[in-house]
Amino acid sequence: MQENVILVDEADNAVGECEKLAAHLEGGRLHRAFSVFIFNDAGELMLQRRALEKYHFGGLWTNTCCSHPRPGETTLAAATRRLMEELGFTTALVEQGSFLYRATDPLSGLTEHELDHVFVGRFLDAPTLNPAEVMDWRWQAISEIEAELSAHPERFTPWFPLALAYVR
Repeated sequence: MQENVILVDEADNAVGECEKLAAHLEGGRLHRAFSVFIFNDAGELMLQRRALEKYHFGGLWTNTCCSHPRPGETTLAAATRRLMEELGFTTALVEQGSFLYRATDPLSGLTEHELDHVFVGRFLDAPTLNPAEVMDWRWQAISEIEAELSAHPERFTPWFPLALAYVR
């Protein structure tokens, strides 16, 4: 099944659609995306390690869930859908802000050029991983994540530290 993303301008106005993989070729086309951050009651963040088979940035640690809304789907609805598809749960989410970035995966050559909406929620149990999407997960304190990001940024997706700034 072909999946399309929503192309946007820098003000997040929809300007068209594009097949998902094509939106990541030749420097990337600006499209709408989201990053979800799920915390437990101890204030720890649920991190996921992307499956090695992901089309880009496979095997890297990142926020709880991230993806793209489909045409005709709200960003909040898409974030809720992807939490279930990747991690097997849903929870209430609140948007914290958005940012624009561009990053190229040196292994695949694909480029993310996104206007990324950041959502936060709470969950207290273990997720049920979809192995096609997620190879590992952990709860971790923000201070520990920041120390690891500083010492080993290559272990994380390039959007993760940018999005993390919205939930500190």
